[in-house]
Amino acid sequence: MPNPNYNSQPPAAWCYSGNQIKRWRTLANVSREALATAANYAPETISSMERGVRMPSPRLLDIADELCGAQGMLSAAKEYVRRERYSARAVDFIEREREATSLWTYEVALIPGLLQTRAYAQALIDNRIPPLDEETVEERVAARMERQAILTDRKPPVGLSFVLYEAVLRSPWVDEAQLQRLLEVAGLRNVVLQVLPFGQAIGNALEGPMVLVEGQDHERLAFMEGAFASELSADAGVVSRVTERLSMIRTRALDPDETARFIERMVSQS
Repeated sequence: MPNPNYNSQPPAAWCYSGNQIKRWRTLANVSREALATAANYAPETISSMERGVRMPSPRLLDIADELCGAQGMLSAAKEYVRRERYSARAVDFIEREREATSLWTYEVALIPGLLQTRAYAQALIDNRIPPLDEETVEERVAARMERQAILTDRKPPVGLSFVLYEAVLRSPWVDEAQLQRLLEVAGLRNVVLQVLPFGQAIGNALEGPMVLVEGQDHERLAFMEGAFASELSADAGVVSRVTERLSMIRTRALDPDETARFIERMVSQS
């Protein structure tokens, strides 16, 4: 099997739906500004949706359908865009996550999505620059919460290992409820949670988050996410390096029992 580097392209449903909005709008002689006014969006937002860069919201599809006389053709796209509620950069990874038999995750700055409370996810997604519209925020928060079914609902259970750099827990967004959520998940039989304290960090631990995904065919993929780009790679060399780094970080981290006590002390101090 070839070892591609997976590109983060916009989902096909976004691109096709946006293209159809533009085609129907042009056919009906409705300007982008008129549609923006009717939907209470900025014209630039409509443009980004038409180009597939941004998910066309269900509300926009309904308004465009009525304004352009599409007779349900645009509204029908809601079913498909709702399936693509993740950012374009994350779509490939989410697909692999759904099929995974094991996940090794290291996070240097943020609580991983599978461990977030709704309040934490809301704060994180709602504080983006440029900001997302309210509907998109709600869609992405809901999608993130649904992903967490992997913790308990898969049979056989998915093996999950998380290592969190101490800085993750020191964020102002991490409240007592989020700490309690970490303790709750750490109690699951298929989950190993570890904290890497400041004093135990090695250089590679500061270079960014990493995830190692193993599928049912035992193929391993490495996922690395940065501020402006993400990479999902099946390249054997990349996977080997990520595996080595994750293994080293895990040996430096507190064991699960020490981690639980570490988090419990943070709860008592909060």
